[in-house]
Amino acid sequence: MSQHEHHDLKGYWAANIRIITICLAIWALVSHGFAIWLRPLLANIQFGGSDLGFWFGQQGSILCFIVLIFFYSWQMSKLEERFGVKED
Repeated sequence: MSQHEHHDLKGYWAANIRIITICLAIWALVSHGFAIWLRPLLANIQFGGSDLGFWFGQQGSILCFIVLIFFYSWQMSKLEERFGVKED
């Protein structure tokens, strides 16, 4: 393996870890931040038949997780093309 290919692998994995970190931070904010830590602040906001904090705990975090799965897949496809590691 040449030095150039090794550098590309490092760049690929650095970008991959950055995408994963962003997804995990968003998931933590939605599932823990909005549903647990910020729930008292969201208790007076009605959404979906209950308070917004409860909604995030029951529905919002699940929907966010599904959106993040598609976001990660989309970003990884772009990343694989950019670094030439895309599998057919």
